[in-house]
Amino acid sequence: MLSKKVRVALTIAVAVISVLGCGLLGVFLGYNYVLSQTDRFNALEQAIEDGKLVITEETPGAIMMIIETGSDTGEIAAKLKEMKLIDNELFFTVMSKFNGFDGGYSAGTHFLTRDLNYDEIMYILCQEPKVKSITFPEGTSYIQIKKLLREAGLAFNDAELDACMNSANLFVDYTFISQIKTNPERDYILNGYLFPDTYYFDMNADAEAIVRTFLRNMENKLQEDYYFRAEKLGMTMDEVIVLASIIQNEANVKLENITDMFLISAVFHNRLNSDDPSMRKLQSCATINFLREKDGLKKVWAASTADQMRESPYNTYMYEGLPPGPICMPGVYAIQAALYPEPNVNYYFFCATGDGGTAFAVTYKEHQANVAAYEQYWVDAEEAEQTGTTTDD
Repeated sequence: MLSKKVRVALTIAVAVISVLGCGLLGVFLGYNYVLSQTDRFNALEQAIEDGKLVITEETPGAIMMIIETGSDTGEIAAKLKEMKLIDNELFFTVMSKFNGFDGGYSAGTHFLTRDLNYDEIMYILCQEPKVKSITFPEGTSYIQIKKLLREAGLAFNDAELDACMNSANLFVDYTFISQIKTNPERDYILNGYLFPDTYYFDMNADAEAIVRTFLRNMENKLQEDYYFRAEKLGMTMDEVIVLASIIQNEANVKLENITDMFLISAVFHNRLNSDDPSMRKLQSCATINFLREKDGLKKVWAASTADQMRESPYNTYMYEGLPPGPICMPGVYAIQAALYPEPNVNYYFFCATGDGGTAFAVTYKEHQANVAAYEQYWVDAEEAEQTGTTTDD
């Protein structure tokens, strides 16, 4: 019979051997798991590159999975379980840590199917979320921006987006916000600042995220020297954007004829600085078309007498100076034109030639002659727009 000391020693020895054995087994299994993990993930990456694991909203059986910003792995696992995409939350959470995915899941919209295994779900949720590419042309109005967002399939709340456009306090981290005038007659506080460009939006981006995407770009486009130039002109940056928006919609020019913008800017600056109160009315058809669009009416090439009598602070035929806010989203050239009008120009009038150009005049008599010369082009252009043809047909 073994002594007590020997039994204790044997027990300890067995325990040590067991621990060492388990440790070695764990190392062996862990090593094999890492090797298999690398192979599995390489295969998943290849499947995505080949399009075999690319799931979109059009994929049969696709289920939309939205990861909210700040969600942890446990919350994601609970949502997957609720949607019946996985069976075991704890297993998903633990395996996320083993696979190195914990904390790596991308906030936004993803699409999954019920036949995916855990590895595939984890890998897909770490990819970039599904986004929509939308191009907003220069001169786009806020009404048109909402239309383009809807047509692209973004699920934003219209009322929330409108509220964001009137909540400058949400975006005080952008330099230009402090120079926006508070005016109860302004259409939307942030109108004019949704910079026209091509953007990539998450399908389920909320209103604030959408607005921030535009404003972030606007912040980058408004160079520091623009602010110095605006101050030299005796204008705030907000007034520059208001003027730029009018120039943008008045110019109707192609890039090869961009100088028209700077000449139109000179006309408006001449009027704004005129000693004659009657000349300080900008008399811009672009502001009339802004009002017509809000009423659901088509744009016109020349404002009618009835349009010129519209009661609105945006009616620059009725009120002198700049309107309360921008009428569209101006591009870089229009902003530069507002800041740097063509020098040494004494034009006070201009009209469209109907072919993308502009005719300028010093006196009203010269302007009347230009209008008479090009009026038929406006009529033809309006008819072409209504019938969907071109003036060259």
